[in-house]
Amino acid sequence: MIVPFSVSDFLDRARVVYGDRVGVVDEPDQPAASLGELTYAELDARARRMAARLDELGIGVGERVAIVSHNSARLLAAFFGVAGYGRVLVPVNFRLRPDEVRYIVGHSGARVLYVDPELDEALASVEAEHRFVLGDDDRLFAPEGAEPVAWEPDENATACINYTSGTTARPKGVQITHRNVWVNAVTFGLHAGVTDRDVYLHTLPMFHANGWGMPFAMTGLGVPQVVLRKVDGAEILRRVERHGVTVMCAAPAVAAAVLEAAQDWEGEIPGRDRVRIIMAGAPPPTKTVVRVEEELGWEFVQIYGLTETSPLLTINRTRSEWDDLDAEQRAARLVRAGAPALGVRLEVDGQGEVLARSNVVLEGYWEQPEESARALADGWFHTGDGGVVGDDGYLTISDRKKDVIITGGENVSSIEVEDVLFSHPAVAEVAVIGVPSEKWGETIKALVVLAEGEQATEADLIAWCKERAAGYKAPTSVEFRDQLARTATGKLQKFKLREQYWEGYDRKVN
Repeated sequence: MIVPFSVSDFLDRARVVYGDRVGVVDEPDQPAASLGELTYAELDARARRMAARLDELGIGVGERVAIVSHNSARLLAAFFGVAGYGRVLVPVNFRLRPDEVRYIVGHSGARVLYVDPELDEALASVEAEHRFVLGDDDRLFAPEGAEPVAWEPDENATACINYTSGTTARPKGVQITHRNVWVNAVTFGLHAGVTDRDVYLHTLPMFHANGWGMPFAMTGLGVPQVVLRKVDGAEILRRVERHGVTVMCAAPAVAAAVLEAAQDWEGEIPGRDRVRIIMAGAPPPTKTVVRVEEELGWEFVQIYGLTETSPLLTINRTRSEWDDLDAEQRAARLVRAGAPALGVRLEVDGQGEVLARSNVVLEGYWEQPEESARALADGWFHTGDGGVVGDDGYLTISDRKKDVIITGGENVSSIEVEDVLFSHPAVAEVAVIGVPSEKWGETIKALVVLAEGEQATEADLIAWCKERAAGYKAPTSVEFRDQLARTATGKLQKFKLREQYWEGYDRKVN
């Protein structure tokens, strides 16, 4: 018997097994009215009413619905109310500029757009056939008791399109199928040891690689989910204390914020010997791992993956063989990307690039067949990361082969930033690279040659970028050069440009 996987499976189980349990604690400070505490039965009813509203609008199976939102219970409901009934959810990074959001909405062909109230005015120029502000629930949801048209699941159908910066100036739409979502969520839940006794805190943006699959995994296991709208170290500690949080996912910058807030926390740090923090985006320094485990008393778990892999490829969690190691020795093992997750095969090719095969690998890039063929050449997904697999099967990421900088957990295309800087009249040449940052993992540096007779300051060029792209894509520093070294064919060799900044580092990523 083969029963097709569907994202709806997770909420269906939560409704049946945990219907009376509080499933979601919405952010109390939502700009729209907070939905407060919702049981899993109430979350399911919200998803059904959202799907029924799409039926009324004539939005058919396979059509795209875009949503730009900070973390919220309404965004969580959309994963099931949209994708769970055969449409395709397009979660958009709320940090993007209006023109960037407009491109994604247009490129995906979304007929419906949901917008966070806080972003409504800024995104007024972004249009769709049907546009809703989250919180306008009379328009967003069909009336209570409305039932949507049933969808016959197809596990190979696209569930979500997640746009990610890559080697092109324009973001690419990663098509994630129901099968991808299902396998990732179940595998992640298994490796993270999730049970219905856990409490999850959404510190990670839900839009980011579908919240790494946690909205699905936690829902299927009946885990109460606490929504955090905006990251704040002290507020994370307060939520851990108030709600009995046991697990969260985060980029290294979030851990740094919590560690900083812990310095001023009065009394015992909440969650000691209970919380596990799952980290990715960039491997943190070993001292960060030591501080998480010693100062917070939280278990540190490292993973590695990409939007294109749903995202879990590897996981690195402390094991019994390491119990007798001191904190530094254990941390040195934990900062590796980790061992392949169940069902993942890894190889490193002759150029040192990490390749992966798994049921979590994307179907392709939306409307970009050439990019899809390149990424999936020879039956392997080409990650663009350089690495080494040790004799014990653990992967260490050592370099980035593609022009992507990961800062604070966000992918930034260096080519995109270069394009923006090139548009400044004073810039003759530019190379954008990632350099080490204790807070962000990597940060963006621009190496600039000014045009003859032109002048510009570091502040001028940073401001220029912030006016023309999302703030997190702007360089944090600009270094002026007389020339940029090139090959005989005129090509910049960025690995050479990066060398001086990464001296003393074992890896060329941080």
